Amino acid sequence: MILDMTRPAPLQEPERQHHFIRLLKEALEAEKLATGRQRTYSITTMGCQMNARDSEKLCGILEAIGYKPAESEKQADLVIYNTCCVRENAEQKVYGKLGYLKGFKKQNPDLKIALCGCMMQEDAVLEKLKKSYREVDLIFGTHNIYKFPELLATMEESQGGMIIDIWKEHGEIVEDLPSIRKFGFKASVNIMFGCDNFCTYCIVPYVRGRERSRKPEDILKEICELARDGVKEIQLLGQNVNSYGKGLEDPITFAQLLKEVCRVEGIERVRFMTSHPKDLSDELIRVMAEEPKLMPHFHLPLQSGSSRLLKAMNRHYDQERYMDRVHKLKEAIPDISLTTDIIVGFPGETDEDFEETVKVVREAGFDSAFTFIYSPRIGTPAAVMEQVPESESKPHFDRLLKVLEEVIDQNNEKKIGQVHKVLVEDESKNGMLTGRTEQNQLVHFEAPKSMIGHIVDVVLDESKTYYFIGHLLERE
Repeated sequence: MILDMTRPAPLQEPERQHHFIRLLKEALEAEKLATGRQRTYSITTMGCQMNARDSEKLCGILEAIGYKPAESEKQADLVIYNTCCVRENAEQKVYGKLGYLKGFKKQNPDLKIALCGCMMQEDAVLEKLKKSYREVDLIFGTHNIYKFPELLATMEESQGGMIIDIWKEHGEIVEDLPSIRKFGFKASVNIMFGCDNFCTYCIVPYVRGRERSRKPEDILKEICELARDGVKEIQLLGQNVNSYGKGLEDPITFAQLLKEVCRVEGIERVRFMTSHPKDLSDELIRVMAEEPKLMPHFHLPLQSGSSRLLKAMNRHYDQERYMDRVHKLKEAIPDISLTTDIIVGFPGETDEDFEETVKVVREAGFDSAFTFIYSPRIGTPAAVMEQVPESESKPHFDRLLKVLEEVIDQNNEKKIGQVHKVLVEDESKNGMLTGRTEQNQLVHFEAPKSMIGHIVDVVLDESKTYYFIGHLLERE
């Protein structure tokens, strides 16, 4: 690919990135005309929904340039791994994939490999990549993902070698770049970036940066455009959506933003994640109870039921405060579904601490939970605390799963025979359609594929713990 880099690039964003998109597109069209070959890409996303949203932006940029999705990594000209560093196994997965790609690059020297995401913000990772994974062509992080067109152009112009562009601090929030959604009828929208909480176990504030909110007018503009494009369901994303708006010139609360989003014509369902218990306000609970477009599902990370450990985690709430929020949510929204995150084996956890977690799980009555055995993250305060051996954490973890399944099964049994409105998302592996209820619970049922993207009434017939089997309600 030969780029015309003599044309001056604008200094302002996003005009600068659109300039590089045009340069790359022209060069790609000329290459295709000369060779008859279509360049392809493959993106693998690891980690949270913030990463998934970033990957949608990368896809949008690549397809605006003229790349097409490859059927597999083996057939791709450009392979991108959007990485996560919250758990150690996510990092090991990346190194395994790079080892796997090394053989393909020997067979196809033109293959380009790019790495981005949270893992790239860690100094130790960069040193390891520079030393042992020289086959990687491009590395960039979380703060400058919007610069992807410019970085891609730089990579194409270079004479080989690894290009690294990592920012230690975030810059401006850049709007109006291309994006491609996985679904045409639902979409995720970032409302903020970064985190100010500094939980002692968490690497996110160090790799995603300090908290900053998008302007409400930019968020609403994006949602209005999505609604005009046929989107029915919006999910608002942030590391802690409850603290949205604090740094804006004209302060606005998250609850106030939700009310504005619910007024967008065409949007039928509104969801959000993730909430921090310390910032869950009575105002937000009241708005959730009042606004019919807000789905009755709340993801409220617990992490531990032990007040002693919660203090060591720097969570800024205790068991009593957490359960107060749970009871207020259930009182205001009786049909609400509560989900959570729980860490087992945090440094210093005793049998008594673990029993406090079990107690909260039973009392809160969670409908689902993401559960993890604590994994030390270099650079966080908890990494240098006295660690709990696996011989203690693993039995606790196994017991927690059993308790959770008991609680979930009890909750699900009460829903059998109920009719729920389900947004049909896709076809499942067994040939049935699959979608989610208002409470965000997964349901499989027989129906024509033409119903994908529609909201339909489904009767819940059978619980499979983490999903339901149902049938379409036939209207007379």
